[in-house]
Order: sequence, then structure tokens, then C-alpha cells
Amino acid sequence: MAWTWPTAGFFIFILFALTTMMVWEHFSPGGNPRRGILRLDTTRGDRLFIALLGSAFIHLAWLGIFGTPLWGGLAVSILFGIAVFRWV
Repeated sequence: MAWTWPTAGFFIFILFALTTMMVWEHFSPGGNPRRGILRLDTTRGDRLFIALLGSAFIHLAWLGIFGTPLWGGLAVSILFGIAVFRWV
């Protein structure tokens, strides 16, 4: 893997997301699972994992269908992440 600024930014964002979730959980424990539209019991961490995994697949699909640049895939991924945390 080529270590470029976008690659570093990706890993920095994941570190930022995990740190934010850790601080959020510390100040507002969310131990009670929530049942969403998929009828799954999920916690905040589960929803973060689903959002990150789904975003990876969205970016791969965008790259395979449209190629670069990936700004459109990023926009779809952000909307997907918001939807996951809101309704899943």
C-alpha cells in the first residue's frame, strides 16, 4: 500500500472515530442495545462498525463503477453513516 496523504487521512479518521466513540461512551454510557429498522439489537459500537464496513463497500463499488475521483462515494458514505446511526 502506498502511504500517501489520503491513506494517512483515512487511518487518522478511523482513529478519530474510535476516540470520539470512546469519549462519548465514557460520558454517556449506551449499554442498552437499540432495535432498529433491520430488527437487530445494536449498540453505538455496532453501528460504527456497520457504517465503516458499509462505507468501505460503497467506496469499492464507486471505484469499480465510476473510477476516480471518490468524492461522490464519500458523499454517499456520509449519508449512509448518518442513516445507520439514525435508523439501524
